[in-house]
Amino acid sequence: MDYQLCLRCKGKGLCGKSCSILAKFRKIEKTHFSGSPPEIFVGRIGYPTINAGFLSPEEHENTERYSMPEIWHKENFQLDKIIEYRSQLIYPRFKTRIKGGGSFKSKMQEIALAKKPVSTEFFLKKAPKMRITLDSFHALIGNPAPLKSIRIEENPKVERKVDYLTNDYDIKARNALGELYQSRVETSNIIKVLSAGLLGIKVQRKLVPTRWAITAVDDTLSKLLLDKIRYFPEISEIQVFHSYYIGNHYEFLLLPDKFSFEVIEAKMSGSLWNKTTSLHLMQDYERFNGRKDYADEVTGAYYTNRLAVCEHLTRIKKQASCLVLRECRPEYYASCGVGILREASRAAFQHFPEKFETIQQALESCQQRLKLPIAVFREKSVLLEEFGKQRRLGNWLKTNIPKGIYN
Repeated sequence: MDYQLCLRCKGKGLCGKSCSILAKFRKIEKTHFSGSPPEIFVGRIGYPTINAGFLSPEEHENTERYSMPEIWHKENFQLDKIIEYRSQLIYPRFKTRIKGGGSFKSKMQEIALAKKPVSTEFFLKKAPKMRITLDSFHALIGNPAPLKSIRIEENPKVERKVDYLTNDYDIKARNALGELYQSRVETSNIIKVLSAGLLGIKVQRKLVPTRWAITAVDDTLSKLLLDKIRYFPEISEIQVFHSYYIGNHYEFLLLPDKFSFEVIEAKMSGSLWNKTTSLHLMQDYERFNGRKDYADEVTGAYYTNRLAVCEHLTRIKKQASCLVLRECRPEYYASCGVGILREASRAAFQHFPEKFETIQQALESCQQRLKLPIAVFREKSVLLEEFGKQRRLGNWLKTNIPKGIYN
């Protein structure tokens, strides 16, 4: 069985086995409930006419823990705990076009704006289905049901900066995203506001499928940071950072050079996206001037990793060439979205780096933590091949110019 079958199946048993993920869900038979939805979801199938809706538990206090990878990682929630929370979310949804009005859409935008989840009453046309949606971009979604009516039971409180920018109809979405980020709005909340179609020039505003909004935010924010990073001096030694979270192990190698970036992912046998007995490798990279096309092998994780790296380089006011190695291990058996990869990547840079004089020493250190042979990554890497062969001007000058003249 491969992950494409899981994506088509949605718990219907096409593989002939009971679904280990769906088994954690309980059948919900009600058509009326009240809760505080921490999340909205905008689909992409049928674009520009899509399904959109709310993800809400039957609970009213602190429901952000059902939704936010920032909280999951900070509290060290394990995979079973995250699935337990996701299984309790009901997905009341409705059909809508990406542009135009509608009462359901306006209610969704109110909820997306709120600083904290607001109490909401839902009436469904029929009870939720026992189905799940698996996607590498966002955490699993289950219990879909057609929405009949909705009533917000309290006044949403909106952060001042969010309120200001969503009411500014002349600012471009790119600039608005940058201002929200500088104001320390959580990345998950920035994604929610963009997805709800609340940013940008007025005539251009529209709903953005959640999958696209996630990548758009990570990509845009990292590019804004790179506008400054490319003018910073280079780091002076090889540095290694690492992190691990619920079956995802990362090694970040920063090399003394102009900014370039590469991600190599190893989907190990038995992990969520590889149910075969062989190893699957995914790779995308960019050089100093960036890339114009989409990273279609690593996909959304590429941009979350790049954002974390750019945040670190901005803090230290340096630039570097960065190689990211990821092992997706068998214990990662259910999708939690790229949000957890963003937080795991950020966590790597919260610790002091290991420093090395040679690339061989750095790779040997990585090997102590990796389960796969480091050669699997080294033979694949474009940046390592170029770094090993490239003669740097500074080193040439130090070697060939008499001592005292160069300095």
